Amino acid sequence: MTFLTLPPATQGLRGRITVPGDKSISHRALMLGAIAAGTTTIRGLLLGEDPRSTAACFSALGASVSPLNDTLVTVEGMGLGALAEPQDVLNAGNSGTTLRLMLGLLAAQPRRFFTVTGDASLRSRPMKRVIHPLQQMGAEIWCRAGGYAPLAVQGQRLRPLDFQSPVASAQVKSCLMLAALTLEGAVTITEPEKSRDHSERMMAAFGADIAVDGLKVTVRGGAPLRGQEVTVPGDISSAAFWLVAATIVPDSELVLENVGVNPTRTGVLEVLAAMGADVTLMEERLVAGEPVADIRVRSAQLQGTAIAGAVIPRLIDELPILAIAAAYAQGTTQIRDAAELRVKECDRISATATALQAMGVGVTEHPDGLDILGGTALKGTDVESYQDHRIAMSLAIAALGAQQPIRLHGAECIAISYPGFLTTLEQFR
Repeated sequence: MTFLTLPPATQGLRGRITVPGDKSISHRALMLGAIAAGTTTIRGLLLGEDPRSTAACFSALGASVSPLNDTLVTVEGMGLGALAEPQDVLNAGNSGTTLRLMLGLLAAQPRRFFTVTGDASLRSRPMKRVIHPLQQMGAEIWCRAGGYAPLAVQGQRLRPLDFQSPVASAQVKSCLMLAALTLEGAVTITEPEKSRDHSERMMAAFGADIAVDGLKVTVRGGAPLRGQEVTVPGDISSAAFWLVAATIVPDSELVLENVGVNPTRTGVLEVLAAMGADVTLMEERLVAGEPVADIRVRSAQLQGTAIAGAVIPRLIDELPILAIAAAYAQGTTQIRDAAELRVKECDRISATATALQAMGVGVTEHPDGLDILGGTALKGTDVESYQDHRIAMSLAIAALGAQQPIRLHGAECIAISYPGFLTTLEQFR
């Protein structure tokens, strides 16, 4: 494990940034392209480690995926129900999205056997949330005690399901939606709150029979999928780091180009606005069915706020960087209803609290969130990424406004979702 020394910014951040393609959309484009009939072309694919894991898994399952680049990737699909039994263990790397969504497809491939694993982090993350509803559909899945990978799957002809999800999770929802595609009948998933809807949008574009009614999504099996042209917008989760960076560094003005602003993902914009950030959407438009805009952000003095309730599923990945914004805000910010953060790549609640406390910020940790007392100058110190890419990038942004350099341990994990992050950051030094 290496460390990276990150000095404070010496001037305002100015210019235009293009952020990498949306990770959620990149995963889904590769998966749906692999199970659709014909050719799918993908422009703007994220080149991080997680989509590479998805591409490798579906190549092993028989799809033909061209070399990955962010200009044009082609996927020659196999058609529904035609995934091949691989000769070796499928490896999802660090990607929970790859493993959880793929599990729905594997469980629905009759007379084929699959084994799936991942890296140490992924093998410590809970899979019961997708295993249990799939078993209700008749899936045969074996796992380590407690519901952890490696997993073994004996594909079956699954049965319909009406599932009341205990959590608002796009991964749970999408897993079951994919499992439904080959059913005789339908799967209905009802969530307690609205989670991101990229699967609904893209599966409908590929030809799936989908109905959305408020918090309820129904997928009826049997509709053929056809290859499509997919343009991946910039990832708002990646843009969030620069939104906070330009806000906390004086005399800054950035324009983030071609960022996806799907309403199920824009909770971060709403919270920053409530905190007093100067953020403006420009040139709003639709690209391949997804809302896209350029986002202008200027430096501003933030105020503490409350982050809880229905907005949490729409910004769950952005909470670590919002915690950094809170450290630079005047007053207290309360984060609640975010216990999901404890079962991400690391325990993000504990990791964030530990790092902020080391930098001199007053933090109280709760089972489902944090209280952060902002307004105190951050001091230089050693901080740990815990091999979590979002923790690492959040701490790198925190360093921009600190009084002394911060030494970040484990920065290499940033490549999981944003390979060019550190290069872009260096441009503003």
